[in-house]
Amino acid sequence: MSRKLTQPNPWQRLRQFTAARIALGRAGNSQTTETVLAFGLAHAQARDAVHLPLARADIEQALAAAGFASVPAHSAAADRQHYLRRPDLGRRLDDDSRARLAQARPVEAPDVVFVIADGLSALAAGRHGVPLLLAARARLPGWSVGPVVVAEQARVALGDEAGHLLGARQVVMLIGERPGLSSPDSLGIYLTHAPRPGRSDAERNCISNVRPEGLPYAQAADKLAFLLRGALALGRSGVDLKDDSGEVALPPSPSDIAPDAAPDAAPDALPASE
Repeated sequence: MSRKLTQPNPWQRLRQFTAARIALGRAGNSQTTETVLAFGLAHAQARDAVHLPLARADIEQALAAAGFASVPAHSAAADRQHYLRRPDLGRRLDDDSRARLAQARPVEAPDVVFVIADGLSALAAGRHGVPLLLAARARLPGWSVGPVVVAEQARVALGDEAGHLLGARQVVMLIGERPGLSSPDSLGIYLTHAPRPGRSDAERNCISNVRPEGLPYAQAADKLAFLLRGALALGRSGVDLKDDSGEVALPPSPSDIAPDAAPDAAPDALPASE
């Protein structure tokens, strides 16, 4: 019986440029043991990221140290099992959170409210939420930032309700994305102008794969600041708002634009889903 020998792949040197699974080599007609074990580890890390609880206390402590006020919130999904099986529950706040946010509403409407949420990777929110928020704040001089909402069992649309209850002109959701086999801690950014329950995905802008190995904080914050200013000038976000930040001058700040009408009062009843 002939012994199988591991065959190196001549493309091996290209692996330094990507985390994608290329140039894996082979042992006869099979993958190498190292490759199989690495795949199993990546799969386990992705599953763990989905089920890891949000380190809310650590995030709130980091926010306080950076000078941010924060408000805890929870979706209508009671636990992770309900969250994964009922996406509609993750899109709206529970009653206690709704009351807490209404009470925390600033007297003057903030230009932007940020929400740090677990989504499908609490690991991403815990690692990247506060550093990205700090980078964004540095790029928004003159902007008023409302209390930061730290939300558990949350989907993207929950940010619309949170921003509405806090009277925000715009809301930015920083949420853990669905883990990949090479990125269990990827953070997504979702911007909605004039947030309110019932906004559709077409009415928001997304910046994806925020992490040091993907889109760095500084570059993500640059894009976010450009989109926030653009949405303010345009009066809406979503499909009509394009990220052409490399081609045009920065849009104006809030002080350069006439204030919008005061946000509507918080609704008494909310739709079961978006």
